[in-house]
Amino acid sequence: MNKATPLDTFRGEMPIANRWAYFDHAAVAPISGPARVAIEQWADDALVNGAVHYTDWTGKLARLRSLAAESMGAEPGEVALVSNTTAGINLVAEGFPWRTGDNVVTRADEFPSNQYPWMNLANRGVEVRRLPVGEDGSLDLNRLSDACDARTRIVTLSWVAYANGWRHDLDEIARLVHERGALLFVDAIQGLGVFPLDVRRTPIDFLAADGHKWLLGPEGAALFYCRREHLDRLHALGVGWNSVVHAHDFSRIDLELKPAAERYEGGSPNCAGLIGLGASLELLASYGFEAIAARVLELTDLACARLTAAGATILSNREGHHRSSIVAFTLPAADPQQVRRRCLERGVVLSCRGGGLRISPHAYNNEADLDRLIEAIETV
Repeated sequence: MNKATPLDTFRGEMPIANRWAYFDHAAVAPISGPARVAIEQWADDALVNGAVHYTDWTGKLARLRSLAAESMGAEPGEVALVSNTTAGINLVAEGFPWRTGDNVVTRADEFPSNQYPWMNLANRGVEVRRLPVGEDGSLDLNRLSDACDARTRIVTLSWVAYANGWRHDLDEIARLVHERGALLFVDAIQGLGVFPLDVRRTPIDFLAADGHKWLLGPEGAALFYCRREHLDRLHALGVGWNSVVHAHDFSRIDLELKPAAERYEGGSPNCAGLIGLGASLELLASYGFEAIAARVLELTDLACARLTAAGATILSNREGHHRSSIVAFTLPAADPQQVRRRCLERGVVLSCRGGGLRISPHAYNNEADLDRLIEAIETV
């Protein structure tokens, strides 16, 4: 941990580190310095020039789409810029050609955004099968396989479970799901920005991730991935002027959808938020997601050791590739809310989840941040 790495410069791009030991990226992360600069530049331009430079803004959005595609091994035409993870999930939940008797398989402890859109299909005769998980968040893949049958259309899972940090082996999950004749939707909000992903090697079918967690962007700016072969399978939702091939010819009324995921973008984009997200993604990509993942796992391993020495019980599974950037733990005879308040008083930010506490460091955090965390906990 003491050897200097290229990632050490990352901390300088995160002004929040000057005040807080921030361990809450799995909730709402701070935006990066480059994101702030990009948003301020857009605001200044819009303030004094109106929309004169609109094509410059859309050029930055095109750059974000290309960079997002590159970062996950996709084609730019398979990526749409949307408002949040929920919007991406609903593009599939509401756009898929369901038939009465179809079913969706998921975990019982998925974040609400990855449950309610599927449960909302009950009036179309679609069943949601919610699988129980282990105390450490583990999912029995034999149980997953057994839950799938000839009417299972989609299996939807979070890449990393938000409460306990269980990280799924997406290669294994994709193989199993496709063998069962279903498609795989991944809620990637707790993994994208930390762990590398190549959707050509790991053939997931759909993915959504908001930018306000590990991607260090603002809320309201997110990514949606749809494998090209599925574009025409989904009924396009939220169709608007920006969905068609002649998007800027407003006098031509001809519903010819773009042959790309952009068809799902509908109307005017959130330029400020998406431009900010693009700046943060550029920053993260410059370091490489393999390096970011290695640093985060190193930090969370050290955090687990130090928390255990301080009397905590680690709830997250820390074995091999199931480790993630999220660590859940409890402290004996301590009220989690009281611990969180005490930590905030001492400049340390974490969350209460599932009756315990949760930390979620990013790669710019360091041992000094861990020192502050342990010192705060030891005062409780």
